[in-house]
Amino acid sequence: MSARQVAAVPYYAAQGSECMLFEQAHASRLPLLIKGPTGCGKTRFVEHMAARLGRPLVTVSCHDDLSAADLVGRHLIGGGDTVWCDGPLTRAVREGAICYLDEVVEARKDTTVVLHPLADDRRVLPIERTGELLQAAPGFMLVISYNPGYQNLLKGLKPSTRQRFVALTLGYPEPDIERSIVQAESGCTAAVAQQLVQLAQALRRLTDHDLEETASTRLLVMAARLAAAGLPLQGACTAAIVDALTDDADTARALAEVVGAVVGHA
Repeated sequence: MSARQVAAVPYYAAQGSECMLFEQAHASRLPLLIKGPTGCGKTRFVEHMAARLGRPLVTVSCHDDLSAADLVGRHLIGGGDTVWCDGPLTRAVREGAICYLDEVVEARKDTTVVLHPLADDRRVLPIERTGELLQAAPGFMLVISYNPGYQNLLKGLKPSTRQRFVALTLGYPEPDIERSIVQAESGCTAAVAQQLVQLAQALRRLTDHDLEETASTRLLVMAARLAAAGLPLQGACTAAIVDALTDDADTARALAEVVGAVVGHA
């Protein structure tokens, strides 16, 4: 979990009207649900918009053990006294910050129930352990995200949760935008960015290999950074893309063949 104060606006290349949607949702005091594959820019988008709107950002990376108490807070013992300590969600509500719950479906089921009164017209956070009914400060916004590709019967949002949010779907950027992102984020040459985007398009078309994920924009940026630092492009692609996507030797060989065909020995 991390909290970050307002900073310079991070680089973000818009894919469409998502920035306008975010601004209107914030102005209308509506919560936002962002759906999209891993590494497509969801977190960077939220960071960009928080800075653009001049709001502090509280980010929580959700996981299997994340409970409602982890978000709201708990009593701690210190110096012989019992003291209440706010969790990240409570801090964001008090401060009027943007609270971003990344991959919210990974959290325990009791976590999403806590969000319900914050995600409707009430905009309140009941803190049962202190008896406080905390009204969200002006500027507060709740943003959650998840990867629909991981959804199953055990890890999905209930309709009662989903229908409280305005929804935004992000995908991998169009080639021209993705090239500009890779180059801007890595400092690589335009030619390298072009080859990496071509590689990503080839890998994303593969349908005969059992991959949980495909080549994301994030992985392209990592490969580009290695190449910009002096590593041969094919080796950079192997380290940052192929070996990051699979542990299966046969699948790795198949992906490596695609890499060789697209980037050669660059």
